[in-house]
Amino acid sequence: MEQVKKTRTESDLLGCVEVPEDVLYGVQTMRGLENFEISKFRLSEYPLFVNGLVIVKLGAAEANHELGLLTDEQYKAIAQACREIMEGKHHEFFPVDMIQGGAGTTTNMNANEVIANRALEIMGHQRGEYTFCSPNDHVNRSQSTNDAYPSAIHMGLYATHLKLKKHYEELIASFMKKAEEFAHIVKMGRTQLEDAVPMTLGQTFHGFASILQDEVKNLDHAAEEFLTINMGATAIGTGICAEPGYAEKCTKAIAEITGWDVKLADDLVGVTSDTSCMVGYAAAMKRIALKMNKICNDLRLLASGPRCGLGEINLPARQPGSSIMPGKVNPVIPEVMNQIAYKVIGNELCVSMSDEAAQMELNAMEPVMAQCCFESADLLMNGFDTLRIRCIDGITANEERCRKYVHDSIGIVTALNPIIGYKNSTKIAKEALETGRGVYDLVLEHEILTKEELDEVLKPENMIKPVKLNIKPRR
Repeated sequence: MEQVKKTRTESDLLGCVEVPEDVLYGVQTMRGLENFEISKFRLSEYPLFVNGLVIVKLGAAEANHELGLLTDEQYKAIAQACREIMEGKHHEFFPVDMIQGGAGTTTNMNANEVIANRALEIMGHQRGEYTFCSPNDHVNRSQSTNDAYPSAIHMGLYATHLKLKKHYEELIASFMKKAEEFAHIVKMGRTQLEDAVPMTLGQTFHGFASILQDEVKNLDHAAEEFLTINMGATAIGTGICAEPGYAEKCTKAIAEITGWDVKLADDLVGVTSDTSCMVGYAAAMKRIALKMNKICNDLRLLASGPRCGLGEINLPARQPGSSIMPGKVNPVIPEVMNQIAYKVIGNELCVSMSDEAAQMELNAMEPVMAQCCFESADLLMNGFDTLRIRCIDGITANEERCRKYVHDSIGIVTALNPIIGYKNSTKIAKEALETGRGVYDLVLEHEILTKEELDEVLKPENMIKPVKLNIKPRR
């Protein structure tokens, strides 16, 4: 016989609800669970967001205690509960769907209820005995969802940014290491998928690293906006239900808790409906995603074949590539990074559309914006590590094949252009195309340059950077 779980009765303006006795959340979390069975994205899956919520609640508790709005006992219990959650405890009691109506009220109340019930236990009371410590009157004191929720998003996303940046820079370092390893290998560069001019494989990988490195500053700049919060704005930015000085004290407390340069917004009315900081960060992640997509496409092309494609590099073989073609191995790691890029690009569009939906003094679409930003960051971090460990670090070069492509290419005639002139270069290129013969042999046959002169022009080190050669054509 199935054992009946014990419950406690809690009530709100809509009536009474039976809450499982063994959970720390309460009636409003229960209503959120009933109303929003929308996605698989649960608040508990984003621990840095959970921490952002309790950082805000702890900062508010410190300010309220300093203003005499919480007793010593209430403050100490709330503070202990918050610190326990920040240490990773009790996260299982944050089960609400990240995507929800109500501009984040369900999430805010989930945090309020968990903190209040844990504080009650610390104080020696039963869960649900809110007379002694209430989710609304004490944990949520001087707050509204409309300042606590976005401020928590900011704290969670800034912490996520710091983590994302670390993973990103490790990937950049991996590309840079390959650039050094391949610095001596000459290959053909290509534009519009056609042969262009020689370069080194090291330059290719250095290019990958450098375009990614360029985005670090942009990502940092976008993340800095998260350090401006609207605590004390309460419902619409007017500060109703908050005492004078509370906003400043709360902001200062949050800065001290985090060690970050957290600041109070200048205009609380304006900022309470403004979600453009998430737009900016989603756009910064999108820029990275677009560059990652280009790089992974290039890796797939450079490794294509391996016998009937370019085959200039070898990607580590990670799994059999076909259920029917023996011996086939696919570039599965760059492929999954491509797909991550598409998802991040799609999330950025969702964030932008949601930002545009702001009305009057609030943007009710913040929940899906937050979910998209946290999800994109998680996907990118996982993708960076997977690409670095399972692909980039293990890439090897087919040096001889790279050299042969350069030798056989008509593109090397471009290196001769400043020496023999455009007319001669065109003639040699045309004849090479029509006959299938090499540029090198044709230049010697037409006695345009001597072998020594031609060898000097076509030295690898003279084709991959600007040089000045004092060589004159004989005809």
